[in-house]
Formats: sequence, C-alpha cells, structure tokens
Amino acid sequence: MLIQVKYKEHQKYVKLDDDDGRLDFLQFHEKVIERFCLPPDAEVLYKDSTGTEVDEVIFSDVVKEGNAVFTAFSNDEFSDTLSTITQTSESSCSSGASTLILDETPNKRKRFDETSDAMLAKQLIGGVLKCKSGGEEVLQQYKEKETLKDATRRQMINILVAHMIDTHGNLPSKAIREQYALGIVMLFPSLKDPYSKKGYVDQDFTLLFDEETSSRLLQKWDMFFKPNVIKEAKQLTLTPEVSQLVLIAESAPGWDLDETKICDQEMSSILLLLHLLPPPPGKKSPKIRASDASERLVIFHKSCCSLEEHFSSSKRQHPYLLAVGRKRSVIDNFYIAMDKHLIPCQASRFLEAFDELFKAHFVFNLSYDDALVNFYTIYHTFLQTTLYNIDVGKMKESPRVRDLRAKLLNQSVALT
Repeated sequence: MLIQVKYKEHQKYVKLDDDDGRLDFLQFHEKVIERFCLPPDAEVLYKDSTGTEVDEVIFSDVVKEGNAVFTAFSNDEFSDTLSTITQTSESSCSSGASTLILDETPNKRKRFDETSDAMLAKQLIGGVLKCKSGGEEVLQQYKEKETLKDATRRQMINILVAHMIDTHGNLPSKAIREQYALGIVMLFPSLKDPYSKKGYVDQDFTLLFDEETSSRLLQKWDMFFKPNVIKEAKQLTLTPEVSQLVLIAESAPGWDLDETKICDQEMSSILLLLHLLPPPPGKKSPKIRASDASERLVIFHKSCCSLEEHFSSSKRQHPYLLAVGRKRSVIDNFYIAMDKHLIPCQASRFLEAFDELFKAHFVFNLSYDDALVNFYTIYHTFLQTTLYNIDVGKMKESPRVRDLRAKLLNQSVALT
C-alpha cells in the first residue's frame, strides 16, 4: 500500500506491507525515517489533513478510510528547550482552553536541581493546576500542610494525566512524561523527600509509563512467571543454595520457616531468576556469582540492630533493598537504600518492594554498582522487555535473555 507523507517542503510516497488487514505503524515510521533521511532516533509526530495527531492505536484505521495524507513533524523543528509557556493569564484559564505546550525534544533526566528545564516544568504543572477544576484545591492544600493527602495526590495525578493526553495525544513521548513528573517534584518538593511515604516512586512511574505498565509485575508474577521460573531453575545444576531456593519457592503459604532459611517464599523465586540470568564475565572486573549478586539486590538487617549501625559499616552508594525483620523468613519492613539514605517502601511483601526498587531506577535516574553493571543490563533488560514491555525490540539483549524469555512466555502452566 502507498501512503502519502509530507515533511517540510517535500512530499513522497511510503510503501507499506498490508499484513492481514493491519498496517504496522512502526514499519511506517521506519520507512518515513528512511525516505526523508531523518536521524534514526528522531522523534516524529504525525498529523492527518485535519491537523489531528495520528498514533499507532488509530493509524491503521485512518489509512483504511482512504486518501490519507500525513504530515510529519520531527523534533529538529522544535527549539532545544521547552517551548515558552504562553497565555497563562486568568483570561486563558477562564476560557477553559489550556495553551501550555511542551517541546517534544527529549532532554536527558538530571538530578532534580534548579535547572532551566526544571523551572519550566514546574511552571507547566503550576499553570495546569491553576486552570483546571480541582487544581486550586491541590495547590491550597500543599500551601497549608506542605504535603498532600493520598486522595488529593490522586486527584492531582488525574488532572495532569488528563491534560497530558489532551495536549499530546494518547501516547505522549517519554520526554513529555518525564517533564510532567519532574514538574511535580519541583512544585511539590516533599513528594521527593526520601523519608516520605506518599508513593512518589509509583506515582511517577505511572506518569513515565502508564497504569498497565506500572502494575504488570504484580499481576503476572505469582500466577504466570513464578511457576515457569521454578520449572526452569530445576534444570540448573542443583547446588545447595539453588535446591534450598526451589524448596522454599514451592512451599505452601504459611509453611513454617525456621531461622536457617535464607529468605521467604516470594524472595526465593526472584533470587532463582538471578541464577537463571547469572552475571556475565566483565572486562574490568572478575565474574560475580549469582549468590553474590543476590546480596547486591537485597540485604537482611535484624530489627533488633540499629539502622545507623548498618550504614556505618556499609560503603555502598547504589540502590538496593534493605529487608528489616526478626529473621530472614519474616520481614517487617522494606527500604530502598541509596546514598546512605532510606526510602521506606509502601510494600509489606518482597515482590512489591522489589517492584518499587525497579521503578526507582527509572524515576530517580539512578545508577547501579559498577561491578554489577553487566548483570543489571541483562537483568533489567529481561525485566523491561518481558515483564514490563518497556522498549521491546529496542534494547540490546544477550542470547541467554532471549532464550529464557521464549521459554517463560511459551510454556503453558496449569493455574490451580
């Protein structure tokens, strides 16, 4: 099928395969990049003849309506910084039409300092809340209490997500989502307080991706991935540690675990995944065993000992989970530890705490231990593409990751 595309002063045909009546938006995008000699990583916005944005959800339907001519806008047509926020006066608010516009040019996330991009993002969020119904209530509550109640925080997120979709379409770019998240913590700094329990990590991960992505691990792990991970782990060389992890992972809920057990049931299944994806040999550092890698992921701390004692002996500056409890099989509290600070997890279960740790990697733009950089590349590549469906097809994957993903996704598990 031939589709007309206009870019700046040029108009060309793009040839697209018709696969069982559905047209591949990604293939179309790649063809546009090729035909107009755009940079491979260029962000391109497509609009139809009415000026309406066309994304991958409706692309095939729009083309089938016939005589479709798309206009392409690439990120080099925008300025290198956020567009100036305009018409934020009271008149624009009363009109009900928001004219707050963000440039589509992606900017790399930096620490949340007072950069020009951060200040513009802060102005954006403030302007949206002032103009939208319920927004003033959010601003007033924060002004009075220097924090937001959970219900008010959810109200704020709903307002901002609705504005983001209205302004940038159903699939706003990653740069847009990042700027909204950045604006939130600039305008409401207590939400990024390492000691806050207001759910900043999960809130911003939802903004960075979406609700389905945010909850995918918790939805799929217990009933689908966990049984397959256990099945694959049984094919490994059954060292004492692997055997014990399999035994714990297969134990019935409420099974009496004594002091000698190395972890609880949920933790064991995640640690088995570490053994299925062992760290590869590094060029500058010796190969790390899976058992050693697990200690870089989660550390147990007895509740009878002070946390200050833990940090006084720890030299780590990279994020990990600190599990605090009476014994390894009974954890009372989880924390994300980084830079000798603790972020209390909302979770009471290891799987949920691990979910928060993974999300913190994206939200805070955190790096990991240099000695484990290869391990985290493989491990998080697997999580990103298999569990979270983030950047599928775009990340460099090892044959081991591809092989394990195929096994886990193609196996049928009897759900009991």
